[in-house]
Amino acid sequence: MAQPRAHVSVLLSPVVEWLAPRDGGRYIDATLGAGGHAAAILEASAPTGRLLGLDADPSALALAAANLAHYGERVRLVHANFENLRALASAHHFVPAEGIVLDLGLSSIQIADAARGFSFRSEGALDMRFDPRLATTAADLVNALDEKELADLIFEYGEERASRRIARAIVRARPITTAAQLGAVIERAMGRRGRIHPATRTFQALRIAVNRELEVLERVLPQIIETLAIGGRVAIITFHSLEDRLVKNFLREAKQLRGLTKHPIRPSHDEVSANPRSRSAKLRVAERIG
Repeated sequence: MAQPRAHVSVLLSPVVEWLAPRDGGRYIDATLGAGGHAAAILEASAPTGRLLGLDADPSALALAAANLAHYGERVRLVHANFENLRALASAHHFVPAEGIVLDLGLSSIQIADAARGFSFRSEGALDMRFDPRLATTAADLVNALDEKELADLIFEYGEERASRRIARAIVRARPITTAAQLGAVIERAMGRRGRIHPATRTFQALRIAVNRELEVLERVLPQIIETLAIGGRVAIITFHSLEDRLVKNFLREAKQLRGLTKHPIRPSHDEVSANPRSRSAKLRVAERIG
C-alpha cells in the first residue's frame, strides 16, 4: 500500500485563496495527484466540506488515498479521467459544485518513477501513459509512425522547430524501447546547449499524444459550466502554451463564466526556487454567473 508522502502542489495558496472554500461546500479536484490541493481545500472547508478527487493514474490515486485518509467520509476518490467530469460529478452527488480545480501538470512523483518513462533520464520502458488501461504507449508511436507523421506530431504537440531532424534520427535508431535511449538519440541529433535538454519538447509531444491531453481538455471545459453552482469557481493551472491557449479562449468566450484573473497568476520567485518545475505554471480563475 502507498505510504503518505510530503507533497507541495504548484500555486497552492493562490488556488485556495481564489476558490475560497467554505464549510459545507462541495469541491472537485479533477487532477488529484498526491492530494496537495485537495488537502488544502478540505482544511479550508472544514468541518463539513466535501471533496471528489479524480485521477487517471492509479498510482497517484493510491498515494492520495493514503495522504487524505484522515479526512474520512469527507473525501471520495475515483479512478477516472476528468474528460467525463459532469457524469462523474453527478454520479457521486457533487452537482452543483462550489469549486473545481484542474492542475494540468505532470507531477514530480510521476517523473521520478523510472518505470513510467516520463523522463529522458529514465532507463524504464518508454510508456508515458497516465492510465495503464490505455492501449497505446509512447514506444508504440515512436516505433510505428512514419517519419512525416512523427515529425508532424513533434511539431504540433511539442512546438519543436527541429521536428524533422529529430524524427529522422528516431527512425534511423529504431527500435527504441526506453526513455533514456530516446533521449540519447535526440541529444546526439541536436547537440546540447544550455540547461534545457533537447528532448524536452519531443517528450512533451509524445506524452500529450499518448494521453490525448488536448482532446480531453477540450471535452472537459464545457462540462465545467454544467457542473459548477452559480457563484462557484474553477481554478485551472496550465504548463505550456497549447493548453493555456485552450483555457484562455474558453474562459474568454464562455458567457456563463466571468474571469476573475485578468492576467494569469504565476509562481513567486520563492516557489520557483523551491520547485523549478513550477516556473511555467499559469493559474486562471473564473466564476459561474448564470
